[in-house]
Amino acid sequence: MSRTDTRIARSEFLSFRLGQEEYAIDILQVREIRAHEAVTRIASAPAFVKGVINLRGAIVPIADLRLRFGFAPGENHGVMIVLDLSGCPVGIVVDAVSDVVALAPEEIRPAPSMQGVIEEGFIFGLAPVDGRMLIVLDIARVMASSGMAPAQAA
Repeated sequence: MSRTDTRIARSEFLSFRLGQEEYAIDILQVREIRAHEAVTRIASAPAFVKGVINLRGAIVPIADLRLRFGFAPGENHGVMIVLDLSGCPVGIVVDAVSDVVALAPEEIRPAPSMQGVIEEGFIFGLAPVDGRMLIVLDIARVMASSGMAPAQAA
């Protein structure tokens, strides 16, 4: 396979941190990255739902991934990643965005069965990159299970 073919076969992922762990999501699902901003809280929403923002006329629900995964709340406000899941904007708050990583399918290894760690199906795979381990998430499934994405995203 030529060098050009190798680049074509790779997919790009946006990596971000939650605590000491580094996660990655398909960059094609990322609409934009924003600094933390004030959200409007929604009554009776689960604790991980920070609220909603008005993004150029669209009302976008915002979830804190630290809380969604059962981690302690972050000490800082974090960074907001606005996703496009089947045409619906949804925001997630993470501690920090790291970088964009290109991975070939064979570089993403299946996740071992770890019951009770993160719900089944949330982890697409694991990718060792430059001495660190990326946890590649199926973010559409994470958000759909949270009731924050269209049902067909699951």
